[in-house]
Amino acid sequence: MRIRRYRWSDLESVWALHQICLAQVGLAPGDGVYYEDDFPRINEVYLADRGEFLVGELPGGRVVAMGGLRRVDQESAEMCRIRVHPEFQRRGFGGRMVAELERRAAELGYLRLCGDTTLNQPAAIELYRRHGWCETRREERGEHIVIYMEKDPISAMSTLIN
Repeated sequence: MRIRRYRWSDLESVWALHQICLAQVGLAPGDGVYYEDDFPRINEVYLADRGEFLVGELPGGRVVAMGGLRRVDQESAEMCRIRVHPEFQRRGFGGRMVAELERRAAELGYLRLCGDTTLNQPAAIELYRRHGWCETRREERGEHIVIYMEKDPISAMSTLIN
């Protein structure tokens, strides 16, 4: 898998990937957990505002992974939209995406990364923990438990170096 920056022509692929991955874990748009208004505005929300949006593609151009980095404030960014197509999970693609977004956050000068997932996404929880993220709190939202996590991107860089 090759990781590269999002292009406008990727919109249909990342939208489909998002929907497939949410359905896989029993989540749905409008359930109070996930929002979707950023998809048609990826350039504005992520790329033009000190963020990043990456896609992972296979030879031939099929997009099978994605992830975003969205500015929260001058010192913090949110890592979001980490998705790997179910056919390609358990191959290290999610870990590569997280590591690349952590590296990019450090380059952009962020001092803190935050993100969230849900209790019914155990693979995502394990992925974040494996990369040194720490749970900060839980919140009940509708029928779901949202888990909030954080990481210092400086420690992310040392993880990548070691």
